[in-house]
Amino acid sequence: MFSDALRLIRTFHQISQSDLAGSLGISRSYLSELESGKKSPSLELLQRYSEHFGMPLSALIFFSENTDEPGKDLKIKKLLGEKAIAILQWIEQRAKFKDAA
Repeated sequence: MFSDALRLIRTFHQISQSDLAGSLGISRSYLSELESGKKSPSLELLQRYSEHFGMPLSALIFFSENTDEPGKDLKIKKLLGEKAIAILQWIEQRAKFKDAA
């Protein structure tokens, strides 16, 4: 879910992987690995990411929390995270549809 959030935030802002990678000071291939879930970002990189998009670091960390543990609060967080991802995916698909038209 965390890797999806990173990708969807980037696509929501209509920024290419190359442009974002350059702004963050990382390679495009490393950003691709982050967005596909093959690698995990450092806290320092998440800070740069949050500054780039003007969003709180806590909003990014929300998606990285372990939601596999039992407990009501975590179930709610997981549900909210999934809903946020679904909204971002809908926006991404809508943008692709507009670009195709």
